[in-house]
Amino acid sequence: MIVIFFLIPLSIVIAVCFLWAFIWAMKSGQYEDTCTPAMRVLLEDKAAEKKGPKESADGKSAEAK
Repeated sequence: MIVIFFLIPLSIVIAVCFLWAFIWAMKSGQYEDTCTPAMRVLLEDKAAEKKGPKESADGKSAEAK
């Protein structure tokens, strides 16, 4: 029975900490732009193609192979 009196307040404190972290993340703008990071992966590939062929680890270009 004593364990319950210890675990219930502990779980409430942990829940309040997670709630505070969520509110802090919302106020600091962590969730404002959720689309751009997913799009950035696609756009970086297109930008790399415009610059030229990528070089492999041995220093030769992909077209030379």
